[in-house]
Order: sequence, then structure tokens, then C-alpha cells
Amino acid sequence: MREFQGKRYWLIGASEGLGRALALKLSAAGAEVIVSARSQEKLDALVAEMPGKARALTVDVGVLESVEGTAAEIGHIDGMVYLAGVYWPQSAQDWNAEQVEAMCDINFTGSARAVGAVIGQMVERDAGHIVITGSLSGFRGLPGATGYGASKAGNMWLAEGMYADLRNTGVDVQIANPGFIKTRLTDKNDFSMPFLMTPEQAAQEMFDHMCTNDFKKSFPRVFSWLFRGSQFLPDWLYYRVFGK
Repeated sequence: MREFQGKRYWLIGASEGLGRALALKLSAAGAEVIVSARSQEKLDALVAEMPGKARALTVDVGVLESVEGTAAEIGHIDGMVYLAGVYWPQSAQDWNAEQVEAMCDINFTGSARAVGAVIGQMVERDAGHIVITGSLSGFRGLPGATGYGASKAGNMWLAEGMYADLRNTGVDVQIANPGFIKTRLTDKNDFSMPFLMTPEQAAQEMFDHMCTNDFKKSFPRVFSWLFRGSQFLPDWLYYRVFGK
């Protein structure tokens, strides 16, 4: 069981949804929580609700100088959780270059910027905790998920590569792959979303994962079996079932 009492955690993408709910759980568990996003007003409102020591710092994950500057201002941390993300549902036929670039840049490259800003200090002292948010949509190509699924697959690979390098060190790496969460992002979907979770339900799943030494958690569990199992299907069968 991981101990959060007295630890300092930096949550990026914490102004609403899953990030907000997870920040409250970590604060209740005794961690000092630094929350970051682009909206100072939302962050301030969140800090006012936290039961423990907390601080709000804005950051633009699309700008390296912003991420590195905020990390330098925070200083020593015990853990970093990357939750920032944007989403627009679209197929390849409806490709919107600006939106696809934003999904890749915020969801994946932003994650790499955040990791790069903190991993050096963790490796140097051989201690730390990095948690990255992937998605069930990242396991294999899906229709209507152009940009988003690719960015989440990138996050999943990023975590896997770091875990391969760091698993026998004092730096813990974890990846959480949630399914559908009821947020302003999934409100854009016009299709049925099985096993739809509230942010609080998803945050509990993620918090429980963070308490363990396990590398990967995909949830909801039963729903995740569909995506994990699909990796074993040959292309011709997979795309007949999941493609358009």
C-alpha cells in the first residue's frame, strides 16, 4: 500500500472531471496537492474545497517553457499525475487538422513535456511516482477516434517504455486506461457509451491503482476485456467487427 501522507503530488489537468475528483481524493489521503490547468478560477475553486495543503498553478502543457517553469516553481515533488486532455470525435473522412494536432499535442506531447520536467529529479534521487492517463481507446484503432486514440496509444507506449527502463529503480511508473467518463468531453459523443462512469467513480479506480505497485490498470474491468481481448484478433476479423 502506497503512503500519501506528507507526500507532494503535482496533478496536471486537474481543473475538472477525473483530475478534479482525483485531486480531492489525494488531498483527503494526506498528500499536499499542487493542481495545474489553464483556468486559474477553476483551480482556485478546487483548492478551496481540498481538506489538506494545496496550491493552484496555471500551466499550458502545449508550451515547453510553461511546463518547465511551473515545475521549477514547484520544486521537489514525490509524484506527478498527467490527466490533461482534449477531444473531438471525428473520422478520417472528416479530418480537422487543427483538432487532430491539438489532441496529439495536449494529450500525448504534453504528457512527454510533463514527464521530462520532473523525471530528472526523480532519477537523481532514485525516488518518485509518475502516473500517466491512457484510455481503452488506445489499445487498437477505432472508427471516429482519429487523433484521440492515437494520442492515448502514445501515452500508453510512453509509460510502457519508461516502466521497462525504471521498473528496478526507486522511480515508480503507472498507466491508467479508463473507459467512458461523464465529462464535457464525452458529452460530445452522439453514440451509446457502455459502462459510463462518473468522474468520482473513475477517480476511485485510479486512486486504488495508485495505492498499489501494479504497473497497468484498465477499467471498468469487464469493459476493458473487450479492448484487451481485441488485440488477439487478426486484422480481417477485428475490422469486420469494429470498423465501419
